Amino acid sequence: MAPDVHHGGGHDGDHDEDGAWQRALREQFPIVTAHPDTAYLDSAATSQKPRAVLEAVQTYLTTSNANAGRGTYPWANRTTELVERTRARVKEFLHDPGPDRSGVHFTSGTTDGLRMVARDWLVPHLTDGDEILVPHADHQANLAPWLEARHLLAARGVDVKVRALPYQAASGDYDHRALGTAVGPRTRFVAATHIHHVFGGDMNVHRIRAAVGPDVPICLDAAQSVGHLPVRVDDPALDVDFVVFSGHKAMALPGTGAVWARNTRGPVLRPAGWQGTPNTVGIVSLLAALDWLDEAGTDRIARHTARLTTRLTDRLRHLDAYEVLGCQSSLAADSAVPGGQRRHGIVTFRHRDIPSDDLGFILYSHGFMVRADSLCQAGATDRDGSVRVSLHLYNTAQEIDRLLDVIESLT
Repeated sequence: MAPDVHHGGGHDGDHDEDGAWQRALREQFPIVTAHPDTAYLDSAATSQKPRAVLEAVQTYLTTSNANAGRGTYPWANRTTELVERTRARVKEFLHDPGPDRSGVHFTSGTTDGLRMVARDWLVPHLTDGDEILVPHADHQANLAPWLEARHLLAARGVDVKVRALPYQAASGDYDHRALGTAVGPRTRFVAATHIHHVFGGDMNVHRIRAAVGPDVPICLDAAQSVGHLPVRVDDPALDVDFVVFSGHKAMALPGTGAVWARNTRGPVLRPAGWQGTPNTVGIVSLLAALDWLDEAGTDRIARHTARLTTRLTDRLRHLDAYEVLGCQSSLAADSAVPGGQRRHGIVTFRHRDIPSDDLGFILYSHGFMVRADSLCQAGATDRDGSVRVSLHLYNTAQEIDRLLDVIESLT
């Protein structure tokens, strides 16, 4: 069941139309409407679920719940058909230009998906002396699998060098000028992030492709982009070979994720071993979530969260008691600095005197649910704690203004 609202074309300046669109969709989240005085600002950790997804799960469990690919009776056939339809739906949602060649593999989430690529594709693909280029300051789930791959290869006597993607300290973006020295003739693979889970910036993957050339496979951690903004693998700017994402961050149930594999550079991804029973309920929820998101319009979702993001950073940047992490050129509402990173629904900050975990408790006491810790960033320690506000379409400008009033009262 898709959202019962027509979204039309829409324009950035048409705030009245967008406001009506947003209010109609917000009403479709039972947990949000049931707690009108609480602002859920942690969608980078997991999203809330629209009624259409909940109803799809309820309908499946009460009408055709069975195992997939193992029976010939109607319920089993129906479940198998739903699983295969969801594979096709993922390709469609990502605007796959070659669906006959590509593959979709269901996982428990992004972490499991990245490990699948590392264990089942990368390890068999590498030979002694090869090099891989991976992020050392993104989510630790996009570092640990590649280090594990190196360990597995070393146990077989294969020596592979793991190089760190260079970063720009000021912005949190990859240092694309330094990429030229990090890439070598034995570079065989790159792991990258689409939207940074701490800084909220687009990591400009097209510049990585330009640096490594047309033949090196790139694996993209899209946990913070799929379901939050349009992700199009038919766009030359997103010429990647794997897109890995978590369904639960895209309005599906927890324990659901997927790996999309282009299968044009290197061998075809084939998960190793017996796969066992798939998470059929989660897959059903993912199918409903992708339908819902497409009907709502991921482009309009991205515009809505971008407006809320700049509403927050434009005031927050003037408060001396706070440090906003990431690109400083993108904080002002009228920012037009060339090369500045646009933030996509994530704002992370610290108070210069109040510890971040304490600040998180203070904000919760005022009705705001935020993340307050080291945010699973690779290399971070407890001393690197911060507060992250992450937004989705069910959040409102009024919630941001109320949050800012509390934040300003603590200066």
